[in-house]
Amino acid sequence: MALRSGFVAVSLLLALAASEARASSLERFSEFISETLTARGEFEQKIFDHKRKLLQESRGVLAFSRPGKFRWTYVKPYAQLIVGDGSRVWIYDEDLKQVTVKKLDQALGSTPAALLAGNNEAMGAFRLSDKGARDGLEWLEALPREKEGNFEKIRMGFGPAGLEVMELADSFGQTTVLRFESLEHNPPVALQINTCKRAPGFVLQCGA
Repeated sequence: MALRSGFVAVSLLLALAASEARASSLERFSEFISETLTARGEFEQKIFDHKRKLLQESRGVLAFSRPGKFRWTYVKPYAQLIVGDGSRVWIYDEDLKQVTVKKLDQALGSTPAALLAGNNEAMGAFRLSDKGARDGLEWLEALPREKEGNFEKIRMGFGPAGLEVMELADSFGQTTVLRFESLEHNPPVALQINTCKRAPGFVLQCGA
């Protein structure tokens, strides 16, 4: 579940739209797509069941560089890595010593990370709507047009500094909550994108 959430998530962390407090969530998201070329920071992830019972907690770091390059790394409680190299998405599972590869465009329906690291055309995979203010944040809702993805609904909460919270609801009644910390907008980012050829000892599973 953490892997799936991070994939989606990795990549939605990319919605770092910092704009005026009076701007709607749709305006902030639009500005992010057009103005934010790189970003990096830290995140805290919590997964709750349908009764809001905490099931899992983890922390990590993230970075992205448009178009389509991102790196989502879990550091606690266990190591896990999700990478987008601009054309494919690579999912490294340290415990299983396995790496799964998917084409970036084929992963859009289930990976908002790939969407947010992409461009305006990629936004067509989601129906976006402004959900107003809650808990001091302006909320955007993204509903995937295709029903084959892992998440049924994604919400992003924007504060004065930009994206602060993401909520991802899946078909099992679980909700993944991501809180972003120390996010930097347009810093110099040199992503080292590892591929299967650079991952000796891993079993390769490539998607179509």
